[in-house]
Amino acid sequence: MDYMEKYHQWLKDKAIDEKTKEELREIEGDIKEIEDRFYKDLEFGTGGLRGIIGAGSNRMNRYTVGKATQGLASYIKKLGSDKKKKGVVIAHDSRNFSREFAQEAALVLNGNGIQTFLFEDLRSTPQLSFTVRYLGCAAGIVITASHNPPQYNGYKVYAAEGMQLGLKESEQVIEEVKKIQDFSSIQKIEKEEAIEKGLFNILDKKIDDAFIEAVKRQSIRRDVIKKVSSDFTIVYTPLHGTGNKPVQRVLKEVGFKKVFIVPEQAQPNGAFPTVEYPNPEDKKAFQLALELAKKKDAHLIIATDPDCDRVGIGFKNKKGEYDFLNGNQTGSLLCHYILSSKKEKGSLPINGAIVKTIVTSELGAEVAKSYGIKAFNTLTGFKFIGEKMEEFQNTGTHEFILGYEESYGYLIGTHARDKDGVVASMMISEMAAYYYDQGKTLDQVLDSLYQEYGYHYEDLKSITLEGKEGMEKIQEILRYFRENAPTSWNGKKVLYLEDYLEQKQYNLLRKVVKPLKFPKSDVLKFILEDHSWFCMRPSGTEPKIKFYFSVIGDNAEKTRMMAHNLIGEVMKTVESI
Repeated sequence: MDYMEKYHQWLKDKAIDEKTKEELREIEGDIKEIEDRFYKDLEFGTGGLRGIIGAGSNRMNRYTVGKATQGLASYIKKLGSDKKKKGVVIAHDSRNFSREFAQEAALVLNGNGIQTFLFEDLRSTPQLSFTVRYLGCAAGIVITASHNPPQYNGYKVYAAEGMQLGLKESEQVIEEVKKIQDFSSIQKIEKEEAIEKGLFNILDKKIDDAFIEAVKRQSIRRDVIKKVSSDFTIVYTPLHGTGNKPVQRVLKEVGFKKVFIVPEQAQPNGAFPTVEYPNPEDKKAFQLALELAKKKDAHLIIATDPDCDRVGIGFKNKKGEYDFLNGNQTGSLLCHYILSSKKEKGSLPINGAIVKTIVTSELGAEVAKSYGIKAFNTLTGFKFIGEKMEEFQNTGTHEFILGYEESYGYLIGTHARDKDGVVASMMISEMAAYYYDQGKTLDQVLDSLYQEYGYHYEDLKSITLEGKEGMEKIQEILRYFRENAPTSWNGKKVLYLEDYLEQKQYNLLRKVVKPLKFPKSDVLKFILEDHSWFCMRPSGTEPKIKFYFSVIGDNAEKTRMMAHNLIGEVMKTVESI
């Protein structure tokens, strides 16, 4: 069926409401818009859906949410009556239609005889991950598009272990979704009936208390927080998202007294009116927080994204000026702080492990090794870190300490199986307070790591390519680098080409091929003879292809220059394709 047929099918479908049809009639003459909305179905990928809100098969709306949920319900029912009884936890963020989509999902599950546990209002993604395990549910759903622009929303599914649905489970749900030929086959009941049957449940505040207590248990130096609490000043912004209450609460309960919230960004708002892009990876999102920090003479600035799983930070540096850290730097600092603190207090496990992704800096791994802690790599996506955690728990081979990725996601402890902006905000604050007590700024500590382990410079470049043509262009770029890429970059030979789709590592100098023990993923990584590397992968959640760069050198200026040259050479090649 082509996109025009599908468009007209939606207009005729009796299961689709009149308001949705009216939206579709308004674009009747706009062929390009119709094509974009209907050239494909919004795909249930590994973990769920994400897309622009609106009417159409390639959009986030109650029908695409209902279809995905019916697929999930069919999957759960096949797992047996025990799983069906355990039910599903549902959370949502502050985005437009998040509550409506969350309730739609609940009522479809209820229509399939599956209990649901919905939070009374917005909650963070890490709390959803925690709650699935805490209540012993069969699955979890969170309605969020994380840090995407305001026009987006999404739908993520969590397994019983509290991590995002794995590849195998996702494929099984996808098979069930594909079986749904029309919206009238979605089994949904009214809210009143669901409540009457005891299927639709609202969670109380006890879950909040349990989550906060689990987060607080990760704190290592409460004594230092108490010592500096009258002076050490923090500015925090939830960027109109879910982080305001849990982050404020946990900072207060571990002992921080001078925490100031950016008032213009404190309240949940799906339009994110004060920022262009509600993403703590973007320094522009810190504008209002930076203004408040200067007024309050703050030592630390924290921002979390709308579903509070990502954290970005600014800080007062050794010159007394405000500076920002990227995700690689923050992760490496956390790794050093946590491992050194645990060693000092005698609580560093002999079989401890940190887990990071293949596109994350090796600096944290080098730090871990110096403490006798093993560093593991996973594919990009915190679900793979969650799977590693589950493996450790089941086998007893390692004790998980910290997991992180360059895209500003960190998890300390095992209370959740996804990145947690609440625990990360607490530990970053504690770390900064500890170094403040020692008379050190975060850049000074980072410089000391560079001096010991080498200067690591990382960067990320993204190219946005929208629609069908964009998707084809992304594939063309990847095909070129697989088949025709040069064997040297920036004057350095390529030592390894790692193709995660083929699951092979090619040693280009020795002409040796080894298997890569990772799940299949459309990712290419080039490792140069000086241990610098660059990696490319299509985003799983946005119409982008991302290029990651890491260069290691013996001094800051030389390393930056080497990185600048490598990035320029690679991106110039991309532009020529």
